[in-house]
Amino acid sequence: MNPFTEKVIHIIKSIPPGKVMTYGQIAKVAGSPRGARQVVRVLHTMSSKYNLPWHRVINVKGEIVIADEESAYSQKAMLEAEGVSFFADGRVDLKKSRYDYKVVEEDWV
Repeated sequence: MNPFTEKVIHIIKSIPPGKVMTYGQIAKVAGSPRGARQVVRVLHTMSSKYNLPWHRVINVKGEIVIADEESAYSQKAMLEAEGVSFFADGRVDLKKSRYDYKVVEEDWV
C-alpha cells in the first residue's frame, strides 16, 4: 500500500463521532492537496476492509454526494444520529461539525 493511502486510512479512522472532514481536507492533510479524488477511491475500495467511518466524509460544500438515494439517506441519518448539524437545505454545518485534524510526527512514522 502506498504512503498516501495509508495516511488517508489513518486520517479517516481518526474522525470522531459527530464530526466530518471533506475529501480535499483529508487529501491535504495526507500530503496531496489536489488528491480529493484519490480519497474517494480509497473510501470506495477500502471502507469495508478497514472498517472506515465513510459516512463522516463529505464534499467541500458540506454536501453528501452519494448518487444512490438510499445510501445518501443512510449517510445523513448516521451523521444526524452522531449529532452532526445540518442546515435546512441538507448541507452539513461545517463551522460546527468539521474536524480539524492535527498531524503529529508519530502519525507518519
